[in-house]
Amino acid sequence: MKTLAVIQHTSSEYLGLIEDHLEGRRIRFQYHRPFTEKGKPPAPEAVQEGLCLLGGGPWGSAGGRDVPTLSEEIALARYCLEAETPIIAVGLGAQILALAAGGSSTAAPLSFTVGEACRVDADGLNGFLPERYPLITYMRDRPEPPADARILAVDDRDRPALFQIGANALGFTGHPGVKVAMMEDLIMEFEEGPDDPGAPLAAVRELKTTIEDALVQIMTGVVQITGLMRS
Repeated sequence: MKTLAVIQHTSSEYLGLIEDHLEGRRIRFQYHRPFTEKGKPPAPEAVQEGLCLLGGGPWGSAGGRDVPTLSEEIALARYCLEAETPIIAVGLGAQILALAAGGSSTAAPLSFTVGEACRVDADGLNGFLPERYPLITYMRDRPEPPADARILAVDDRDRPALFQIGANALGFTGHPGVKVAMMEDLIMEFEEGPDDPGAPLAAVRELKTTIEDALVQIMTGVVQITGLMRS
């Protein structure tokens, strides 16, 4: 069994529905919480089989309100890229992945949006990426992948929604395994929150089955790309 090291940036955001897909494939995951009193990112040499960088709520990476462990996490992601260790990055995590790979991040206000991602690479996720899937983002700032990144899906403004770095690193701007309770808790966790969150929360509730169905295909491809089931 392989173990995925998962870095949380908030108490509320976790793997969500992705947990069931990992457990069903006998892939273990261990949460690391640098925001707690004694928490810190894992040492690079401790991440041998896979790294997951989750979203950050109101934390960003473009200078307005950077997550406190930004430099350490960029260094960790860069180490994993050089070692060809699989990476799954979501939201703020996708920004960190882009920065580690030589890209950048663009300043943008905190927003909570519910939209749709459109596949632009028919072979994305080994052909398992749905043509369209729900795109739920709760994020400050945006990732700007490097020029050599492979863009797999875009949002309704043609911005990267899913990109791949090298053979086995993936950056999702939206959380593909989101739960409505996660979003509710995230809104309550911080004083700063998005304007009028009621409408996107209702939209996430309505998309529950669609999110679950899309995640079946997405996780099939993610596991193949990352090799988390290979001996």
